[in-house]
Amino acid sequence: MSQRISSVQSKANKYKIAVIPGDGIGKEVIEAALAVLDALASAGGSFVLDYEHFDWSSERFKTTGSYMPDSFLDVLQPKDAIFFGAVGDPTVPDHISLWSLLLPIRQRFQQYANVRPIRVLKGIKSPLADCKPGDLDWVIVRENSEGEYAGQGGRTHQELAIFSRHAIRRIFRFAFEVAEKRPRKLLTFVTKSNAQRSGMVLWDEVAYEVAKEYPHVTMDKMLVDAMTTRMVLRPESLDTIVATNLHADILSDLAAALAGSIGIAPTSNLDPTRRAPSMFEPVHGSAPDISGKGIANPIAAFWTAAEMLDWLGEKADAKLLMEAIESVCGRGILTKDLGGSANTAEVTDAVCTAIKESAQAQ
Repeated sequence: MSQRISSVQSKANKYKIAVIPGDGIGKEVIEAALAVLDALASAGGSFVLDYEHFDWSSERFKTTGSYMPDSFLDVLQPKDAIFFGAVGDPTVPDHISLWSLLLPIRQRFQQYANVRPIRVLKGIKSPLADCKPGDLDWVIVRENSEGEYAGQGGRTHQELAIFSRHAIRRIFRFAFEVAEKRPRKLLTFVTKSNAQRSGMVLWDEVAYEVAKEYPHVTMDKMLVDAMTTRMVLRPESLDTIVATNLHADILSDLAAALAGSIGIAPTSNLDPTRRAPSMFEPVHGSAPDISGKGIANPIAAFWTAAEMLDWLGEKADAKLLMEAIESVCGRGILTKDLGGSANTAEVTDAVCTAIKESAQAQ
């Protein structure tokens, strides 16, 4: 592990950030995002980030037999946030890598609200031919602690999913609060209660119970299979979406593709109580097929960094970072997955320059 402090004003707010690049392109996009954060801080940002780097990865697993030390909770607890890259290696079974690094952090810290904002950024074209600016502007709230990813049971119960009234109620309250703050005040909840007659029926019941607490929010219900068609055919009819761990995992990747590429999609794993650090990660995974080629799209990591700043209370700098991202995308400086020819470094340099120019103009 190593340490670095971004250089900014002496009176700036200071935050301790655990940096876990992980595997594959996670290392590349996190490095790019830290460069952008440093550029933002140096341009007059109101924050100082004290980074501590951890080598928790598949390489560490193959060398030592573990992804993280047993003391990982104690190590991470004092941090203000966790900035995570990706996990996944072709030589390690996926269920081992995921359950040895990412999921233990999410679950043990009760980061029960996974929040994925999705919209079509300036300069990026949706594959939906008739999708106009503003038609696709969603927030997907994913229950992040139990459900289909509870991890309970053995081979005779490998399809077991756990749904508790407590966890369902808290994620619905969180989702309603997100929806209440957005202009349309519209919440769509996703279910499959017609076929999953136990846990998902409970999910529906709690949805309607909690809805009574938020009379100013309009709520509608969609079966998950029908939801896929609505997202494609009527994106303008959606705003805030809440779904189970598995359903939201799948739907959010579809949403990212509809917005242009999974390479732009951010994620926040939040503990809304703020008793534990929250974790921020790009959605795209480790992408071993392009790892080391310098062509990974860093936009998801940049947007994730903006979400982290916003969560920490640095809303003005988060807004400036998003404006810089959209300025660069709007000028056509895009990686291959978005139809461009720029590499990771070129997009990173362009965003850093846009940040400096924006700061000088203020």
